Amino acid sequence: MAETPSELPSAYSVPPPVRPAFMRPRHWMLIITFVICVIVPTVLAGVYLYTRAADQYASRVGFSVRSEETGSAFEFLGSLTNVSGSSSSDTDILYKFIQSQELVEAVDTALDLHTIWGKPTDDPYFTLAPDSSLEDLLDYWEDMVRVIYDPGTGLIEVEVRAFDPQDARRIAQDLLERSSAMINELSTVARTDVTRYAREELDQAIQRLKEARQAMTLFRNETQIVDPGADIQGQMGLLSSLQLKLAETLIELDILTQTVRPNDPRIEQTRRETLVIQKRIDQERRKLGVSGDDDVKVFADLVGQFEVLSVDLKFAEQAYISALSAYDTAVAEARRQSRYLAAYLHPTLAETPEYPQREILLAVLSLILFGSWSILMLVIYSLKDRK
Repeated sequence: MAETPSELPSAYSVPPPVRPAFMRPRHWMLIITFVICVIVPTVLAGVYLYTRAADQYASRVGFSVRSEETGSAFEFLGSLTNVSGSSSSDTDILYKFIQSQELVEAVDTALDLHTIWGKPTDDPYFTLAPDSSLEDLLDYWEDMVRVIYDPGTGLIEVEVRAFDPQDARRIAQDLLERSSAMINELSTVARTDVTRYAREELDQAIQRLKEARQAMTLFRNETQIVDPGADIQGQMGLLSSLQLKLAETLIELDILTQTVRPNDPRIEQTRRETLVIQKRIDQERRKLGVSGDDDVKVFADLVGQFEVLSVDLKFAEQAYISALSAYDTAVAEARRQSRYLAAYLHPTLAETPEYPQREILLAVLSLILFGSWSILMLVIYSLKDRK
């Protein structure tokens, strides 16, 4: 037998009809906050961007730091010049220099950046205030001068923006010139560092050589002897001659003693000649230092002093030659290596404005506002649900 509807289980009972939907206060709050937090700011920003925001023109310049190594004269047949790649350290320094306060101050002094970037009077947001400080100018520089650096290739590209295409090109040109001057200064400093120590060694060697020559000159002036070695050879020759003469005289005296009468005047004359020769021999020996005499400056002492001075002079000359060779090598090496700035893209002159990118700015602003509004609503409702 079939069951009647009153006897059906409760699971099969028909639910009551749904009440009609209507707007509640929380729905109106969502709509109102969405309009206030998202729609209104986006519309205001769009009105400002399309009615008051001034057009900005971009000038681009690209360059790289190159190192040129010129071969020496011995390498002339091989190659005259080798141009190597950019130095990463120099490029890193240049990258930091473009964003430095020093460069911003120099460009501002030369071109008056406050005037260039403050031309549109009806655009207070994208322009630079006339009374802005140096720190404000540096922050604005980071917004208007964009630096793209590729460490792998060492290439740097700079995009400069201004409200007039000529102004943008002038800033880019001045930036390029100052960057080139900075790289040249780095090259000069490097060459100076390479040759400075070699020059100091050369100066010391020159001073030592001067002192050694002055000491030798003073010795020769005091002793009136140019070369004691040559004088000793002459003295030894004279002494040998005197000894030979003395031997001949003694032989002659012996012959006269045996052949003539004892009172012969020739014997007395020969004895006197013998005494004179012997006295001269003794004097020459004292000069050579063979016999001691405190009152006579013997040749042995003079030769010793001369040898010391000669060794000092020879050492000073060799040290000077070595220092001079090292200095010439350092100078040649420094001249072989020079850095310079190679511009592969000279400052361009824009014909149409590229900034501000109004569509992108509006899209980004709307996304940020919508995300902020969504997070705010989620936080509010989560706190409400906890109550």
